[in-house]
Amino acid sequence: MFRRNLPASTNQQAGMTLVELLITMTVTLVVAATFYTFFRTNFFSYLNLQKDASGFTGLASQSQRIGNVMRGLTDITAADDDEVTIYSYFFPTDTYVSLVHYYQNADGTILYADVTPMTSNPPIGTPINENKKTYTVINNLKLAPGVKLFEYLDSAGNTLPLPISDLHTIKGVRVNLAVSNEASPTNQVMTVQVSLRNRKTNL
Repeated sequence: MFRRNLPASTNQQAGMTLVELLITMTVTLVVAATFYTFFRTNFFSYLNLQKDASGFTGLASQSQRIGNVMRGLTDITAADDDEVTIYSYFFPTDTYVSLVHYYQNADGTILYADVTPMTSNPPIGTPINENKKTYTVINNLKLAPGVKLFEYLDSAGNTLPLPISDLHTIKGVRVNLAVSNEASPTNQVMTVQVSLRNRKTNL
């Protein structure tokens, strides 16, 4: 009988050598580190942009709110570069004006508004002091050196020097607002200028 010699089986399991394993792990780690760095950088950039946009939106909203209050004032009782006291409608639904005092805290980082309701409009009404409320308008105020929070304008639009002896010469108010910005080295700045069209002259 003829016997056929079969070749030896070549179906041996192939494995990775230690060098190949190390190379694979190194490449994987490099790719993972690159992806993590890229993701982390872009993720935090996105968060900073969102925070920046949110801060600017908040500043714009408060600027508009202060502008509306200033625009509707009926009289100014005190005026300085870092505070002002006025009679105005703080809320659009108010029946009478309130005594509104805008001012900064001691280190100039917070803008407050004290709002005292009136029994009726001046000169008849009197402040209801027990109902006074304090509102935080801006809690991260950061004006540039030399910039005044409030500036007062005459009928020609010129800035009136302080102190102002006759407050009825004030025909306009410029409010300079700025907040600290963590997303960039510069601050967010916004200026609102209003004409005092509704101001009464007989109070």
